[in-house]
Amino acid sequence: MAVSTKPASGTRDFLPSTVKARRLVTETIRKTYEAYGFVPLETPAIERIEVLTGKYGDEGDQLMFKLVKRGQKLPALTEKTQPNDLVDMALRYDLTVPLARVVAANHGTLPRFFKRYQIQPVWRADRPQKGRFREFYQCDVDFMGTTSVMAEATVISAVAESLGKLGFDKFDIVINDRRVLTGLMEVAGVAEEMRTPALVMIDKLDKIGADGVKNELSAAGLSQASIDVLSELVLEGATSLDDVEAAFESASEIGAEGAETLRTLFGLLKAAPIKAGTALFDVSLARGLSYYTGPIFEIRVEGLSGSMGGGGRYDGLIGMFRGNEIPAVGFSLGLERILVVMEDRGMLSDTSTAPDLYVAMMDDVMGSVLSFCSQAREGGLTVDAHPQKAKLGKQLAYAEALGTKWVAIIGEREADAGNVSLKNLDSGDQQTLSWADAVAAVAAEG
Repeated sequence: MAVSTKPASGTRDFLPSTVKARRLVTETIRKTYEAYGFVPLETPAIERIEVLTGKYGDEGDQLMFKLVKRGQKLPALTEKTQPNDLVDMALRYDLTVPLARVVAANHGTLPRFFKRYQIQPVWRADRPQKGRFREFYQCDVDFMGTTSVMAEATVISAVAESLGKLGFDKFDIVINDRRVLTGLMEVAGVAEEMRTPALVMIDKLDKIGADGVKNELSAAGLSQASIDVLSELVLEGATSLDDVEAAFESASEIGAEGAETLRTLFGLLKAAPIKAGTALFDVSLARGLSYYTGPIFEIRVEGLSGSMGGGGRYDGLIGMFRGNEIPAVGFSLGLERILVVMEDRGMLSDTSTAPDLYVAMMDDVMGSVLSFCSQAREGGLTVDAHPQKAKLGKQLAYAEALGTKWVAIIGEREADAGNVSLKNLDSGDQQTLSWADAVAAVAAEG
């Protein structure tokens, strides 16, 4: 039976022009993050199962790619066998939990205010669809070691500026606070043990709508009175920060604390200011991951289902590995979603992989060809050369198919004289030049 040459469902092969587009985007993001003082970090694709489980909620645990134990005898399967009895590792689900592990392992050697960025792939056993894959890249930026709201303002500004430099001029940075949502749960009379499940349901608002969320809340056992309050304050989406603060008054101390933090954060974003996008309060923003403890945020762009990125404060996550809390806040951009929008809008222009110069070889002059190529590369050009003798027409056609504008032709006569015959494939013009002059002529064309 023939083996399928298609990549696994939810994964992709990246051909040269696509790789170049991805590099252009990630390089822009990297430079912007570094301009804000963030330093690079990389972590392994594989993590111990106990590192990842219990950090993302039930849905996240179910979407992990888990790896069966290797090199040891597996237990006999019975009705009582649990999945984790058979696995000991998993592919990383995100970049935040591995970061927390690294910080916990290296506490004392890292700077007190550790600011890191990380651009690496993650894996989720999700249902593939447009802009959503099982293997995808995240572009994370995180600020650890302080509870100051300046950390939130810094990561939001870095992400907004990255998108602005990529050419995005209109997008919303939607902001809320988990404590605001907790306070609204208190106002609505939702039992404490039901608040986390309710947040997960509210997080589906953009997917299933207000009626869908209400149905799930009802099925989960919330009273109609609680659902009515949540519907009015959260699901309808028109509640302002003033309305939230009025709803709290003396009814929720934690909710009032979250609202006050948001006031400060929006003030800082005006002072910074963010150079692209618009910062907005959205009381319905919940973020499904369970480790968030304070402000949360998402990037929303017209025409894209779901968010382009998101993040928030997670003061308790590192403490799961150390036993004592280290405050932290982070923001993650989804590379795949950025590229989907940029491609749809025609924002990806320079994705050509053609070399600046192609060298055609006439006669047996491989040594001269290689020497000329070396000099051209030292002159700053990208250079490719035909690896074998062939008719000149075929070599010119090959260069044209690559998208190259300039061809340097070297035969025995050119090699003996130290020249090349430089041809412009666009105009058809051709002239004999010294090696140095030929390199300068191509470089001058940019």
